[in-house]
Amino acid sequence: MYKPIVATLGYVLSPDQKQVLLIHRNRRSDDDHLGKYNGLGGKMDADDDIATCMKREIREEAGIECGELELRGTINWTGFGPQGEDWLGFIFLIHSFTGKPMTHSDEGDLAWHPIENMMDLPMWEGDRHFLPLVFDGDPKVFHGYMPYRDGKPAAWSFERI
Repeated sequence: MYKPIVATLGYVLSPDQKQVLLIHRNRRSDDDHLGKYNGLGGKMDADDDIATCMKREIREEAGIECGELELRGTINWTGFGPQGEDWLGFIFLIHSFTGKPMTHSDEGDLAWHPIENMMDLPMWEGDRHFLPLVFDGDPKVFHGYMPYRDGKPAAWSFERI
């Protein structure tokens, strides 16, 4: 039976829309994401809707309040978790926010990175497949499928609607 962990993943843009706030997961030695750069987000709570979840995760991880959210896509990551758990992710761009982002959290250091250079950073191999779709400006939302085997993406497919 398919019972995915539902989660959000958000990419906060700088006021000039040229940089993105990323977390460098470098604080916990037991972190499955250790050493990787990533957007911000996490698991949905039972009493959340998906937008509330994204806003809560950004508040908790960066200390800022989201303004304009744009749903860019969804991804079904089967077998992604450390015990082979399935994840269903909702991917957002955050075009505006209030407050000043924290520089670190319990999970890692937060910093602004030029969007044009973010693919040069250490990240999940699978992120390299979908990140271009997040930032390409196409008004259609993408819906992807990325099964994982042995900690690596085994395939990638998507459609836009």
